[in-house]
Amino acid sequence: MRTHFKRVEPVWIAALFCGLLFMFLLFFRFGFFHKDTSFVLLGNKLISEKESWMNILQQDKKIGYSHHRLIPKENGFSLFESTCMRLNTMGMVQDVYIHTNGELNSDFSLASFLFNLRSGMFNFRASGKVEGNKLIIKADEQEFEFLLENNLYLTAGILDAAWASGLEKNQARTFFVFDPASMGLRPVRITLHGSESMEVMGYKQNTDKVTVDFMGSSMTAWIGEDGSVVAEEGFMGIKLVRVSKDEALKGLDLPIDQDVTDFFSVASDVPIKQRDKINSLKIRIAGINDSLSLNGGRQSLADGILTINKENIPEIVAMSGDSKKIYFRPTPFVQSDHPEIKSKVSEIVLPDDTPLAKAQKIMRWIYENIQKRPVLSVPNALETLRNRMGDCNEHAVLMAAMARAAGVPAQIETGLVYMKGRFYYHAWNVLYLGDWVTVDALMGQMPADVTHIRLIRGEPDKQIDLIKVIGKVKIKILEQS
Repeated sequence: MRTHFKRVEPVWIAALFCGLLFMFLLFFRFGFFHKDTSFVLLGNKLISEKESWMNILQQDKKIGYSHHRLIPKENGFSLFESTCMRLNTMGMVQDVYIHTNGELNSDFSLASFLFNLRSGMFNFRASGKVEGNKLIIKADEQEFEFLLENNLYLTAGILDAAWASGLEKNQARTFFVFDPASMGLRPVRITLHGSESMEVMGYKQNTDKVTVDFMGSSMTAWIGEDGSVVAEEGFMGIKLVRVSKDEALKGLDLPIDQDVTDFFSVASDVPIKQRDKINSLKIRIAGINDSLSLNGGRQSLADGILTINKENIPEIVAMSGDSKKIYFRPTPFVQSDHPEIKSKVSEIVLPDDTPLAKAQKIMRWIYENIQKRPVLSVPNALETLRNRMGDCNEHAVLMAAMARAAGVPAQIETGLVYMKGRFYYHAWNVLYLGDWVTVDALMGQMPADVTHIRLIRGEPDKQIDLIKVIGKVKIKILEQS
């Protein structure tokens, strides 16, 4: 038995935009670093007030600007950073604003912060403070506590801290980044490579070249003699260049020549026709990482060849009590226990409905009631329900939250999906209906078609693992039947 609703054009526009969301938010989103060893500062009095403005370029076209200010205080520093980007994809233009305010101790460790990410109707806020060995975070209507083993550092100030620490040539240090936008913790390695002379705002300046290695991707920064960052280069042709305030605030160039979604897509060597009628797909996939979730369920991987077989809806078999707990529980952005989500679910399903009937009704409601449009924000089930719009990420977190609220075990999968000759990064769900069955609420598919290639299964914080493979994956179609 298969459930499938007629698709509309905005579906693939929203799905294509998922890759853009993944990468731009990973590059600019807010996080913290905590260090594995302590360091000694050069002295607070040696660090004067600093302010810098930078243009953000993609393929040498301006898409935004960033403003950074560090103010020394009696017992530490105040840090302010604002980023504005204008992104054009599939003819849709969106502005995204990211603001970070941090109060730092004299060793640059975090005392407190305020963070805001805003785009269109979506507005994500978080605040927090360090109390003893705890980080207490308030995000939207929730509060979280995290135990700390070491000092914590603000991402927006980590290069200030690295410069002030007296990092020596060819010396590297490992940090761990905590990202409240995904509630994830990952290692970051910072290396000082030595001095380079470069032109900054028309003048030659000596700089220290630093690389930041994060999960297989690398960013390079050049730090001036006063400790200010004068240039950065990252993945997918993104650069930050030091400019004057007036230059930074000048109008933005719409990147019309290059569709940004193509940066994150993977070419298909042959077209796939009528993908919803294919029952099995066999591909050769390269550039993947062993830590990804390619093997298992409807997917099997052997010697670089991945086979995906469309599953049938199984007979309902209950999952054991201990096994299903993790797939029912609420998480920071899948708020399955929130009264608004539970209330809406009670309107959609009946208490006596089978798990399959519940899944079908919830998927249909999301498909028909959530506007399919690109959203640059943190995927959040509750906000998606309230705003009634979103891309694949919003559809996936809402589907997971509503299914769990209805008593159906649910997870989120992220990976690639075929559309118009290429594979694009995408998110969907798996629900336990006697066995795990794929569900794509954005496309109205149950099971999802076999061009959905799972790379990761888990909560939204796991999506950050995609950075290991984006820009590296190669796909060759071997069989489609």
